[in-house]
Amino acid sequence: MLGTIEEEPAQLLTSQRVAQLNRGDKPFHVILSQQFSREGIEQLCRLSEMVRRINDDREGSQFLRGTLSHKRAMLYFIQPSTRTFLSFSAACQVLGIPYNEVRNPSTSSEVKGETEDDTVRVLSQYFDLIIMRHPVEGFAERMALMLNGMRRPLPIINGGSGKDQHPTQALLDIYTLYRCFSPRGAERGAATRGSERGAVPRASDRGIPPRFPENFFSGKTIAFVGDLKRGRTVRSLAYLLCRYPGVRMLFVAPPELMIGDDILEYVTRYGIEYEIRHDLRPVIGECNAVYMTRLQDEWDVAGESKSIDYGRYHITREMSGDFKPDLAILHPLPRRHEIDPSLDALPHAKYWEQVRNGMWMRASIIATIFGVDTAITDHYHSYYAH
Repeated sequence: MLGTIEEEPAQLLTSQRVAQLNRGDKPFHVILSQQFSREGIEQLCRLSEMVRRINDDREGSQFLRGTLSHKRAMLYFIQPSTRTFLSFSAACQVLGIPYNEVRNPSTSSEVKGETEDDTVRVLSQYFDLIIMRHPVEGFAERMALMLNGMRRPLPIINGGSGKDQHPTQALLDIYTLYRCFSPRGAERGAATRGSERGAVPRASDRGIPPRFPENFFSGKTIAFVGDLKRGRTVRSLAYLLCRYPGVRMLFVAPPELMIGDDILEYVTRYGIEYEIRHDLRPVIGECNAVYMTRLQDEWDVAGESKSIDYGRYHITREMSGDFKPDLAILHPLPRRHEIDPSLDALPHAKYWEQVRNGMWMRASIIATIFGVDTAITDHYHSYYAH
């Protein structure tokens, strides 16, 4: 099931939103992290492992490229992006989907006065999927609901919506943590020590676990560090982690950039332990994962971030003596100075693998939307599961 978990009455509005974005128990649009149950998250992680394994040889990659070669995608990215754009375009290529792009409204009919709503309506006539990144909070959801009312509804994937949500980033982050914390993750970590920076073992070196252990994140401490108030990736990942009882979250940020009360209320509602901190160094030894974020001063109104001492929200080589052996350092990128580059070659640095994981996760999300996840799973079990 890739639907929602049961919501409490206070969350009826969220349930209604999710119902409009899903088709039965599966996402049609991917807009909110709250669309995904624990079981749905884990299905996507297992499918991602299968996709990367199948793609590891010529015959498998040819099979994958034939699954959705009859579909067309539009990457409507009018907010600057490198990683997310390339990740989605690579995911489309894995599945054989031809795609086009709009990355600058000045090259579209919007310069003639066409509204963004009409632009999306026009795009919906040419393509079978729209993947969008937009600076305005809620834009992707509003467009999804608009297309629901058209004769030819088609799915929208939110590739980043203002300061609000970035669900596919959160799903690839969970997938990265899954690979780090699973028993095979420890073996992979040992295998990559001393190898090329960020190298990931071949998919053929591992099998597909049947499901996450029941207590997968229980006892794990995940620290979110930096600009949490304006970090949509942090918000989205916090929503997903609430599906895992026993996880502990640390929110480490300047008071001016602390995580919003809505997220703290959500975390509390699901009985998740959390703490508010204002310095990373004293708590680094408690962490199993650290999710670093940059100062997002592009959202400043009048340069207010310039007065903030961001140094306490950096992770440095000097801290490495306090790292747990299994510490995973994640970052949605781009980074500035919040991660010491000398940490890049350490086995704790998972942000390079995180980038690659995004391609597989996003391919799995697209495959699931179009219903070819079953064909991929069947192909995997027929040719690769042994």
